Amino acid sequence: MELFEQNGWLLALVIGVIAGWIAEQVTGRRHGILTNLIVGLLGALLGWWLSENVLSIPIEGFWGSLAAATGGAVILLFIFGLIRRR
Repeated sequence: MELFEQNGWLLALVIGVIAGWIAEQVTGRRHGILTNLIVGLLGALLGWWLSENVLSIPIEGFWGSLAAATGGAVILLFIFGLIRRR
């Protein structure tokens, strides 16, 4: 637990990059690592909000955070794709 508290920002960056990359693979897009990081971090915020406030599912630990961030990132890329097609 202390490791996560001391390195929270580093863990958030790692989760963001991984979530962005997974979302990229799921949606069939190709972005760079910086875009994956941004999408992953924004997806983490969206995934956390949806999980906690809409679905009432608490997020705990690395895997829960990764799942929420990935889900949010996939949703973001899907919405971005819809907007871009117009």
